[in-house]
Order: sequence, then C-alpha cells, then structure tokens
Amino acid sequence: MSKKLQVGFVGLRRGSGLVRTLAGHPRVAVAALCDLNEQALHNLSADFQVSDQQLYTRFDEFVNAPIDIVVIATPIEFHAAQAIAALESGKHVLCEQTAAYTLADCERLVEAVHKSGRVYMMAENYCYFHYIREWKQLIDQGKLGKIYHAEGEYLHEITDLLIDPQTGKQRWRYPRAPIWYCAHCLGPLLTLMDDRIVKATGLHSGRNIHPEEAGLGFLDMEVGLFQTQKGATIKILRSQVAPRHHELIYYSLYGTKGFVENGRAGGWGATKGYLYLEEEMSKKEGAQLIDCATVDPHAPEAARKGGHGTSEYYMVRDFIDAIEQNKQPPIDVARAIDFTAPGICAHESAMQGGAWIDVPLF
Repeated sequence: MSKKLQVGFVGLRRGSGLVRTLAGHPRVAVAALCDLNEQALHNLSADFQVSDQQLYTRFDEFVNAPIDIVVIATPIEFHAAQAIAALESGKHVLCEQTAAYTLADCERLVEAVHKSGRVYMMAENYCYFHYIREWKQLIDQGKLGKIYHAEGEYLHEITDLLIDPQTGKQRWRYPRAPIWYCAHCLGPLLTLMDDRIVKATGLHSGRNIHPEEAGLGFLDMEVGLFQTQKGATIKILRSQVAPRHHELIYYSLYGTKGFVENGRAGGWGATKGYLYLEEEMSKKEGAQLIDCATVDPHAPEAARKGGHGTSEYYMVRDFIDAIEQNKQPPIDVARAIDFTAPGICAHESAMQGGAWIDVPLF
C-alpha cells in the first residue's frame, strides 16, 4: 500500500469537524496543526497523536512543513492568501467557504491554481446534504424539466460571533457583509441547476435590529437577485442577526414540470419538504410531503463523525479521489468562484442602491 497523504490543518476552532472527517479517511494521516491559540493546538493534537514538532503558531512555517495537503479553516479574509501560499509551496488545498472577499483575490486564486497544477477544492458541504444529492438525481433524470427559477435562504443569527458578549470586542465576522457568505445558498442551487451566474443585483434593509453597530455584519438582511447563464433567475436571502429561530436553510427550485423545496421549519436535521411532478401527480392532490434529511441512511458509520450530517464525509471523499486520480474535484477553483463572486457583486450592488453588475468569469 502506498504512503498515506499527509494533511495539515490551519484554523482549528472553525475546522475541528473537518479534522475529524479527514482523519477518518483510510488514505490520510494528520501530520501538522496550525493555530494562533496554543491551547487549541494542544487540545486537538492529543486526539490525533500529533507531536509538538508538528504544531505551529506561524502560518509561514506551517505551509512549508512536509505535508501533501493544507486544509484552511481560518477567517475568510485570509482564505485566498493562505490558499495561494499553500499552492505555491506545492500543496493541495481544501479551503472552507467562501473562497475570497474580493474579485481581485478571486482572480489571483484562479491564476495560482492553474500555475501550481495542484488540486484546489472549496469545502462547500451543503452541496453534499443527503437531500440535495437526492434532488440532483431527480433533476438529472429530467423529472422537473427545465429549471427556470430557484431560491435560497440562509438566516443564521450569530450575534455572539460578531461581538464577544463577555468583552464587547469585535470578532472577525463583524465586518463581513451577510451576502458575502453566500455559498451555502448558491452552492447547492447552482450544483442542482448545472449553471453559473452572469448578472447580480442586491439590496439591504439597513441596521434596524442593531442600529448602534456600524459593522457590515450587522446589516439586518441582504437580498440578492441573479440571472444565470442559461437564462434562469435566482433569489437569495442572507442574515446574521435576524431573530429567526430555529435558523433557516431553505431551497426551492421551479421547473417546467414541477417544483421541489425543503421545509421552512428550520434547523439542519431531518426535515420535511414538498415535491410536485406534473407528469406523475394530480393537481387536485397537489405536492407530496417528502423527507429532506441531511444524513444519508446508507452511509457507513464513519460518515457520521464529521459535521452537518454525512455531507463532509462525501465531500472529503471527492477531494481525496481528485488528488489520487489526478482529476478536477466537483467544487474546483472555477466552481468555487461561481459560488463566491455573485455575493461580492450583489453586496456592491446593494451599496450602490441596486445597480445591476456583471459577474466576471475568470
């Protein structure tokens, strides 16, 4: 058997779930950990028998360690620069979403991936929810016909992650515009539609919930409206402060032969949704109730060790397969930018009062 792929992780508090998922892959060995917090380093190193010599508090030292893969789970403002540094040092990269905060960084990241010849994948785990994978089969079979409209909503109140409730100190998400963090909405929708966005417009509702806070993260709500390459329309809603409990992750897709949507009860667990297929169901009875579970009931037990159902198990499997088979991963750098750039453009539009903006193709 060939030597296992040596993987290093940077950003251990946000990335602890990914560490455990990758550590469970039979072709992977945890070989290095990096975090500014030394206590977080030592806490996780004990779980994976990582020696003190394999622990780093400086990214520039970590990225040159004898590893094959760098997994990035740091604050998003560092994603592009750290991914580029890892690629330039000859490492494959699995990076938490989103890929970048600026279009300039998107362009630099694309160039770095192409120049390096290494595998880059963005870890958009919501694309791997069990019900999203089931819907993909349904759509690929033509059951919904041509998809002409889709909607996504991700409303997740994380006020404590914007400002530390104990100290009042601003945290890294404080200046993050809600719609910059758009891949949980757009990733699954664009995957299901096999499409990309070419035009974007956006609006925000201001700061009514927390009028005393100036950070972009405290905008009540941002809405994005998009035109796709295939002529479809997409609408998304994003909030980090709206008092919506349980939190909501919602998708709906409308096709010429029917529609599918998950439930609006909220949460990430097993929920119900609705499916209507014009060729198989009567208008009188209407849509049928369907299960929308994040967990694949047929997945191996090891698949349940990560976060967000069994999604990270399948995501990691695709990433490692891409490396070993020398092929593009499903969410390669081009797809990562497809999931990232529309949010950047929609926010810019919102700050301009809703002007339409072309979404570049790098």
